[in-house]
Order: sequence, then structure tokens, then C-alpha cells
Amino acid sequence: MIELFPEGFEEIDGTGGLELAAYTNAAGEERIWQAFGGAAGSDVEDDWQNRWRQFHRPVRVGSLWIGPPWEQRDDDAIAVVIDPGQAFGTGGHPTTRLCLELLEREQRGSVLDVGCGSGVLSIAAAKLGFAPVVAFDFAPQAVEATARNAADNGVAIDVTQADLRDDALPNAELALANIAAEAVVALGPRLRAGRAITSGYLVSDEPELEGYRRESRVQSGGWAADLHVRR
Repeated sequence: MIELFPEGFEEIDGTGGLELAAYTNAAGEERIWQAFGGAAGSDVEDDWQNRWRQFHRPVRVGSLWIGPPWEQRDDDAIAVVIDPGQAFGTGGHPTTRLCLELLEREQRGSVLDVGCGSGVLSIAAAKLGFAPVVAFDFAPQAVEATARNAADNGVAIDVTQADLRDDALPNAELALANIAAEAVVALGPRLRAGRAITSGYLVSDEPELEGYRRESRVQSGGWAADLHVRR
């Protein structure tokens, strides 16, 4: 589906499985038939161009409100506004919420965001009073998205494209890494931070950071996030 419709398509959970839906024309429907050997077509409603917005709802984590620009912000919250059209994470995934839950409890200081994506964690850290905030990502699109989102939220973040397997990581009091479990393990020997919040994996995963001990864990919906403290 990504190859057929790189501009996007819907994933809809149903009782019989996962439904994939693309907004296309007769030629696109023919491509689906050729690729999958079957498909069901129907006329779309007049508001189809805005239907994707219903899948992006704001979330509240402690004092933080994370949501798209068209939603009403909570008056008593610190707002982190992320345009989902820029992808790379909008704050709605459980791993992001779990990282934010742990982040809010931490003493303010310098932050390194490893694999920053859309910059949700970096922006939230800056708005919570952490400074300086440095963000890294391998994908140039993620670096651009983080820089753009930081500017839209009025915060200062030093964001750089880097290969975390080779490039040196700067010192920081707190590191954030919402990445896969294998990447967390590989990150351990290269990390130079007193404390680290990691996520991006299931409760059944228990990645160990070399040189750190796990101090606490939070979980939601089968996902987990850990706080590690340097030994």
C-alpha cells in the first residue's frame, strides 16, 4: 500500500482484521486489484479530505497538553502543538505519553533527545523548563520537522542530523530515547548522561543500558518506559 499510495492511506481496525483504505480513482482501484487480487470500492463523502483529522486527538499528560493545531487547548495546560501532517509522531502513542510522564517528574537540567522524530519530547522538555535541549535524528526529514515544530511552539532546541552508531553524543543530565529496544541496548555504551528515559518497546522487553541500573518503570496498553540511573 505504501508503494501504491505513498501520499497516504487509512488503517482501520475491524472485527475481522485490519482494513486498508485509499482515496483514489478507477486507475488506483485497478492497481489495488492487481496487487492484492481483490478490493471493494465505494464513493467517498464530500468531506473526505478532512476525514483524517478525526484520527488525531489531543492527549493530556500531567500538566502537558499535546495536540494538533485545530484542537482547543486546555487553559490550565502547557501546550505542545504538533501538526500531524508532518508525521514522525504526534504524541498520541503510549510510548510517548509514558516518556512524558517520567520526564515531568525529573529535576530540570540539560536534555539530549536521541531519535527526536517530530520533536514532541524535546519541545515538551523545553516547555517544562529543561535547558539546554539538544536533539538528534538520523532522518533529515525528522530534523526538519523538529526544527519547524520547535519554531511553531516558540522554544529553542539545538537539532542536528547524526548517525547515532558513529557520531559522538554530547553530555547531558538527562537523555530521552523513544526508540526500539535493540537501539536502546546499543545506545548504552555511547551515552553520557546521568539519567536516561527510554521507551519504544513492549512490557515483555527489558532492555539493559550498559553502565546504568533501572530505577523505575511505567506501562500502558502493553507498552513500557524505563528510567535508568548511571551506576
